[in-house]
Amino acid sequence: MKSGIELVERFFAGTGDSYDHIVKVFTLGFDIWWKRKILENVPEYPRQIIDQASGTGILSIKIAKRFPDCRVTGVELRDEYLGIARQRAKRLNLNNLEFVLGRAEDVFIEGSFDCITSSYLAKYAEIDSLVANIKRMLRKGGVLIAHDFTYPSNPVFAGIWEFYFKLMQGFGSSRYPEWETVFYELPVFLRTTRWVTELTRSLRENGFSDISLEFYTFGTSAIVTARK
Repeated sequence: MKSGIELVERFFAGTGDSYDHIVKVFTLGFDIWWKRKILENVPEYPRQIIDQASGTGILSIKIAKRFPDCRVTGVELRDEYLGIARQRAKRLNLNNLEFVLGRAEDVFIEGSFDCITSSYLAKYAEIDSLVANIKRMLRKGGVLIAHDFTYPSNPVFAGIWEFYFKLMQGFGSSRYPEWETVFYELPVFLRTTRWVTELTRSLRENGFSDISLEFYTFGTSAIVTARK
């Protein structure tokens, strides 16, 4: 099985310019709603937040706008995406937002963070290493919010999910050829990933409390929250 870094490189090389558009189209607009749910779980009056796997800055920018007095740091593995995020933050004059190049499991930032968020990271991550790093950076009482895709447990919704990917493999691959690998290989990966189980286990083993799991949009997405 390929490592998370290998999968990310295979899936996303050369996709930076179309990423935001694909996220909206591919999720039928639900990405906006999922990120709203992430923001609702952020603690009140945060002073420092890390957004791991920040990509082109979609969630990081929403956080920085929502909490203008909070220092927000986006951590992103792909330089291609990071460049887009930095340009966007500069255009918006978001002086409370900065970005760091690196792998979420490895990047350690000095501070005592109120919250660490991520969207579409957990399924690729080395969970135990990720949780250990998060534990080092969160303050006592700080909150983790992790969001990602899941495979529907309901057979009816799973069938619809499978059919939708077939559509994307046909129409999507011809319309967006740079995303062909994702359209064909991501569903295979999502059928086998156990990120929810692995993450909740690792959080318990690392002493996190108030661990909560919520599924959304017919079981196609989930958010795990926990408190250090």
